[in-house]
Amino acid sequence: MGSNVKAIVCHDTHANGGWKMENVDVREPGEGELLVEMVASGVCHTDALIGGLPGGAAPIAFYPRVLGHEGSGYVKSVGSGVTVAKPGDPVLLSFAFCGNCEICKAGHHSHCNDFNELNFGGPHKIFGLASKSGEHEIGGAFFGQSSFAALSIVKQCSVVNAKDLVRNKKELQLFAPLGCGIQTGSGTVINAAQATEKDVIVIMGLGGVGLSAIMGAKIVGCRTIIGLDRIESRLKLATELGATHVIDGSKLGDKSIGDAVRELTDGIGPSITIDTSGAPALTKAGIEFTRNRGKIIQVGSSPFDFNLDINVFSFMVSGKQFIGAVEGQAYPPEFVPKMVQWYREGKFPIDKLTKFMPADDFEQGLKEMHDGTTIKPILCWS
Repeated sequence: MGSNVKAIVCHDTHANGGWKMENVDVREPGEGELLVEMVASGVCHTDALIGGLPGGAAPIAFYPRVLGHEGSGYVKSVGSGVTVAKPGDPVLLSFAFCGNCEICKAGHHSHCNDFNELNFGGPHKIFGLASKSGEHEIGGAFFGQSSFAALSIVKQCSVVNAKDLVRNKKELQLFAPLGCGIQTGSGTVINAAQATEKDVIVIMGLGGVGLSAIMGAKIVGCRTIIGLDRIESRLKLATELGATHVIDGSKLGDKSIGDAVRELTDGIGPSITIDTSGAPALTKAGIEFTRNRGKIIQVGSSPFDFNLDINVFSFMVSGKQFIGAVEGQAYPPEFVPKMVQWYREGKFPIDKLTKFMPADDFEQGLKEMHDGTTIKPILCWS
């Protein structure tokens, strides 16, 4: 092991008090790996989801490990075969992919055949507890980066070189969440749904992903943009970011979600429905209220035991499409610079979603993300 730094180590679920800020050792980078000094890491619901699963409850749940997958920082050193960046370069981090399977070669990297293994899979040994040397090693490589550490080993495929994108360290911190939540929301509208100015779109769940989808829908000019949530501050922000209408799910009374949506969509429903919540009731409602030949895109992570029942004949006759999308079906080296450019042009005000806080305050960041106080907490390591 090499450098000794602080990291958020998950020894158990967060509910069981298993997340601890601890000193860890970080090994040297191997082939195709970079050692990155993190300046910031966005907090994403996926971190909370994975970090809240009992070990063994799913193939992606194991402890101890370091999570975090919306990182940014500066390259400290590189292993053999690394060409994407050199020491000193600022980098933005995203998901991992193999680059060699037929799916990747066709340009669909976020649905790589090895996506689960590379992003969630086996406990790749990157860290070691400095305070209990030799007791056990700690898994890393979460989404190829494990950015909940002041220093981490990052896979080359997860790196976007930002030397021509960022102007200073503060921007590097602000752009940390681009590689997951913000990319997922905007990319789902633009890449997965391929939305245009002709579309009527409903976005269910207005966290970081949903509000980024609102911004994406405004960029492409969707004629009607509807946001649905239960938190008033999120609904207000959605309107500021481009929603033409909002629906407060907590104030429907006897009205169904489908009725509320159809009232705003000429009685026939939206042409595109995006569910960022993963709530089974919303997934089912979205399939029901989307108009014939419409697209329902599932982005939010549903409970692992949730199975969807569809009447196949009705679904066939309707011509609807139910699509799963990961990471906005984006290729980060191309899509991340697009988001930075939109930000520069004033079309993509991601600063309205974010709040900076010291990494030591990660518990507060998680709390504020869940209660809606903050859309996208950014933990700052320096």
